[in-house]
Amino acid sequence: MRLPADFRFSPSSLQDYVDCPRRFLLRHVQQVAWPALVAEPALENERRMRLGAAFHRLVRQHFLGIPPASLEPTVGDAELARWWHNFLATPPPDLPPTRFSEVTFSTPLGGYRLLAQCDLVAVAPGERAVIVDWKTTRRRPRREALLAQVQSRAYPYLLVRSGAYLNNGGAFDPAQVEMVYWFAEFPAQPERLSYGDEQFAADESYLTGLVAEIAARDEEDFPLTTDERRCATCVYRSLCERGVGAAPVEDAEEGPEGALDFPFDFEQVTEVEY
Repeated sequence: MRLPADFRFSPSSLQDYVDCPRRFLLRHVQQVAWPALVAEPALENERRMRLGAAFHRLVRQHFLGIPPASLEPTVGDAELARWWHNFLATPPPDLPPTRFSEVTFSTPLGGYRLLAQCDLVAVAPGERAVIVDWKTTRRRPRREALLAQVQSRAYPYLLVRSGAYLNNGGAFDPAQVEMVYWFAEFPAQPERLSYGDEQFAADESYLTGLVAEIAARDEEDFPLTTDERRCATCVYRSLCERGVGAAPVEDAEEGPEGALDFPFDFEQVTEVEY
């Protein structure tokens, strides 16, 4: 198999490969549409996805300068209102003063491109930069689970590689970068992940290695995951003969890159050269 020359990787697609190479092939290369539920009950899953998207939209509008009083009438759901009030009362602490909402980064990687959209990047040019990711899951993931996610490695790496335009034209030093997960249900318990030269080098090796491994595989060599628990929240489970019924909603949203995260449309992305 040869990936298209213009194939673009994202933290989400790389996470799919890490979780299950077959899912990566079906979703991102063959683009197979499969009519299966991610989680049950379906209406509750849809409601949670809709609320999560609404919260992201509220925060984006807030950082664009729309006053909270003007946004308040658009908050029609009690759960969404709680998240919104949690954000206003207990936002992520110690953020640099200049904030950019929904920032897209792009960099060459192993002959392809790696792209990601960060919920918020707060910067003090020449001093530091903080990536903030909003999470609306009902359970707070463990630090170890967050550290294991491709997202936690790719976002800081991309900021260092392609974030010079936020730093007066100079690349951020890895030691100036930090990533923060902020949880709408646990606003006083954000998770802060520091960065540095050693982690940057490790992430570059890891991400480049993943891309090279994927590009070298034959199409018949994308095996199913050996962890069949992952199949319960995968729409391809019946196609792969790994069951029919979907997992409960609570299980579907447990991971930091779970079903309730929101992928962006690559066609809307303006690529930033490093």
